[in-house]
Amino acid sequence: MATSVDQLTANHVDCPCPPETPGLKMTRQQILTLIAMASINFSSMICYSILGPFFPHEAEKKGVSQAVIGLIFGCYAFCTLVGSLILGKYIVQIGAKFMITAGLFISGGCTVVFGFLDRAPDGTVFIVLCFVIRSANAVGFAAAVTSSFAVSAKVFPHNVATILGFMEIFTGIGLILGPPLGGWMYQSFGYEIPFIVLGCLLFLTVPLNMWILPSFDAVASQASFLRLCTRVKIMLICFVVFTLSSGIGFLDATLSIFAMEKFSMSTGSVGLLMIGVSLPYGAASPVFGIISDKYPFIRRWMMVLGGMATAVSFCLLGPVPVLHVKSQLWLTVVMLVVIGFSLCMTCIPTFAEMLICAHENDFEEGLSTLGLVSGLFSAVWSAGMFFGPTVGGYITQKLNFEWSAGVQGTLAFFAAFLQIIYFTNEEIQKRRLQQSIRTESTLFTEEKSPLLSSAHHL
Repeated sequence: MATSVDQLTANHVDCPCPPETPGLKMTRQQILTLIAMASINFSSMICYSILGPFFPHEAEKKGVSQAVIGLIFGCYAFCTLVGSLILGKYIVQIGAKFMITAGLFISGGCTVVFGFLDRAPDGTVFIVLCFVIRSANAVGFAAAVTSSFAVSAKVFPHNVATILGFMEIFTGIGLILGPPLGGWMYQSFGYEIPFIVLGCLLFLTVPLNMWILPSFDAVASQASFLRLCTRVKIMLICFVVFTLSSGIGFLDATLSIFAMEKFSMSTGSVGLLMIGVSLPYGAASPVFGIISDKYPFIRRWMMVLGGMATAVSFCLLGPVPVLHVKSQLWLTVVMLVVIGFSLCMTCIPTFAEMLICAHENDFEEGLSTLGLVSGLFSAVWSAGMFFGPTVGGYITQKLNFEWSAGVQGTLAFFAAFLQIIYFTNEEIQKRRLQQSIRTESTLFTEEKSPLLSSAHHL
């Protein structure tokens, strides 16, 4: 009895004190792995983001409606969702290294081919080819990104948030360079050159990753996505991730047309405007990653505060008509910057929290579990990237950009509100448990005291 009470007391009463995070002293293999992951994030994101400034306008010239443009953006996310779930489940059988290199090769090829779609006939043929090529590109992207998350967590098990923050620097750089670079190349050389140049960049990362990345030996586990999804905390974090990616996807599909119509901006200027989100996102990522790993107990409140800030920013981005605030360029730029910071604050802790929750629920610590978690993370992210452009594009077409941005803000607020309820309830239950254990320990001590006194008199 004494042993069990002491153990419970040690396990629960002392738990608020965060464990020390091991220092980030990297080996040569870890440095090489980090370089490989950075190349994947940068090249994938720059190829993804080049479409924003000019493709919606180019598609409109081909007779494509705003709603269908949203579906073209959204189908990429939908196929990434399906691919992430399947590839995450079978990452051990396929091999993490092969998934990365094969995914980059497929994505590079599809990017190059997409550059020749301006030669396709207008209307249905153009639309069908857009869907087919974007879908294949999405599967390659899902393979590379899902495996890169798992590999990063495998190689850096004690600094997941820090490494994720570092990788997001290159995600941000890719998102920063993509729109203005794509807009500039489109204005200077036409539709084809941006896709050919950046597709070749993806091809160059294939031999780099084949040379740098090690092979990972692992045993497949019996764990499933269904079991992972039965955890309430996992589902809550997934909803948070969904709202983040939904907002980003919405901006990709609708911001350029809104800026051109509202502020009479050129394609190149729109590319610079879209940096307003990606620049602060990339700059803040390593800071929030280090904070998240050093003070893990504040991760949940980072997600809450970030969600609230995202909600307010989207409502003021248009702004929503009920606020009766006049739409101005400086306000749009400021809100995009705030959205970049708030999305980063919310996103960085999510993957680490999902991993911790999985391990707390008896998922083994290995590549198989990392594949499940990274697959689920990528799938939910992709679901948001599908929802944002499709639903956002539809609402924009039926109403306007201002109301559509307000819907994104409402989603972010709802996610933050649910987190407040869940984490507050969790904290109350934890304190009650600690109080119960202290009471049990006190009673046991009092029961021992008369026996010890009698022994002393004898």
